[in-house]
Amino acid sequence: MTDLRFHAMPDGRQIAFRHVAGDGPTLVFLPGYMSDMAGGKATAMFAEAEANGRSCLLLDYSGCGQSSGDFADGTLSRWRDEVLAVIAARVEGDVVLAGSSMGGWLMLLVAERLGPQLAGMIGIAAAPDFTHWSYSADQRQMLADGSILYQDNPYGPEPTPTHPGFYADAEGHLQLDGRIAINCPVRLIHGQRDDDVPWEISVKLAAALRSDNIQVTLVKDGDHRLSRDQDIALLKATLSSFY
Repeated sequence: MTDLRFHAMPDGRQIAFRHVAGDGPTLVFLPGYMSDMAGGKATAMFAEAEANGRSCLLLDYSGCGQSSGDFADGTLSRWRDEVLAVIAARVEGDVVLAGSSMGGWLMLLVAERLGPQLAGMIGIAAAPDFTHWSYSADQRQMLADGSILYQDNPYGPEPTPTHPGFYADAEGHLQLDGRIAINCPVRLIHGQRDDDVPWEISVKLAAALRSDNIQVTLVKDGDHRLSRDQDIALLKATLSSFY
């Protein structure tokens, strides 16, 4: 894998990224909540790009992975602007966005700003609006009142925090109850044994997007991570349709 590099934001935040140049549109992979570019799907996509002479960009949001910053300061707006800044600095030509879980929500916000540079989107257990459908009314009130929400983490020993700043910012980026003005080709992949994001969210997202070029693939035995060999093979095949 190519060397780790850093992009400096105007306030000094250092955003870690890896980039390989190649043919065709650049795949930009957006990890999930509290995840980073070292995950199985991201590294598999990067290796596939390197092996086939294609362009790919991975990055860590501030407060995540090897980027600087405090996770508690992270918001969708902040991370969107970081993604756009790294794309502007490193990518020429078309972009295909691939967003995993929360990265699928962020993918929509980045796509709205890319304009004609956007060539396609791939959602992997995309989780737009999860601060609403995943949280109870009491939990949302707690966040609105300024308290940190801690939830059980099935992927690690420490509970998963949601900070009031993230929640307040997310309230301005809800997507599923309106029309999403994105017209590019979209591929949505979702496991039907996903215990974190119901597969129906991908179906609802497909209905909300303005594009008519949308395919939803349901993996009957797939879980939230979709990181098994057969899941990675499906992701690679899906990506190949954009070249």
